[in-house]
Amino acid sequence: MPATRYLYVTRHAEATPDESGLTEAGRRQASLLGKRLAGAGLAAVHHGPLARAAETARIVAERAGCVRPQVAEEAGDYLPYLPAREELPAESADATLERLAGFPAEEREPGPGLARTARRRFTGPADGDEVRHELVVTHAFLAAWLVRDALDAPAWRWIGLNHANTGLSVIRYAPGRPAALMLFNDLGHLPEELRWTGFPAELRL
Repeated sequence: MPATRYLYVTRHAEATPDESGLTEAGRRQASLLGKRLAGAGLAAVHHGPLARAAETARIVAERAGCVRPQVAEEAGDYLPYLPAREELPAESADATLERLAGFPAEEREPGPGLARTARRRFTGPADGDEVRHELVVTHAFLAAWLVRDALDAPAWRWIGLNHANTGLSVIRYAPGRPAALMLFNDLGHLPEELRWTGFPAELRL
């Protein structure tokens, strides 16, 4: 019989301008997230292959005192779904499609396939008979995609579900029940000066 899975999803901490690692603020963000998750009993920590996600996962795992992080290509930085014009609100369709077309081909073309793999690997009840807690350290787009999936929203609706650096979302997958979004982009582990980095200024609270 499958068991309940709690999936903790976070965007990597603040990166340096060249994205080769984390800023000092980013390392503090990751450490504070690790402290917050110290009592969660994480059985797995997955992270995307890019340096900013890998360093975030390492710091979080060390601070949380949990398992060694494992790289997962499907937790990388890519566009998880490319909508058709007719799926989008008419007033914003052209601007949205123009923006998505500006991303490099290596982020657009393999994205939907990687997103399907991520869904199969990270979502739904866990195998076995014990409650499982897992963390995925990823990027803004996949975090949005996993939240959208949990809400059973239209596929294009990952657009606009923004995550700040180390913003924490938690999804509960219980056998026989719909997925439950327990937290979304929660920044309670961060002091005011470390919140909202990587987040559009007009959407900060």
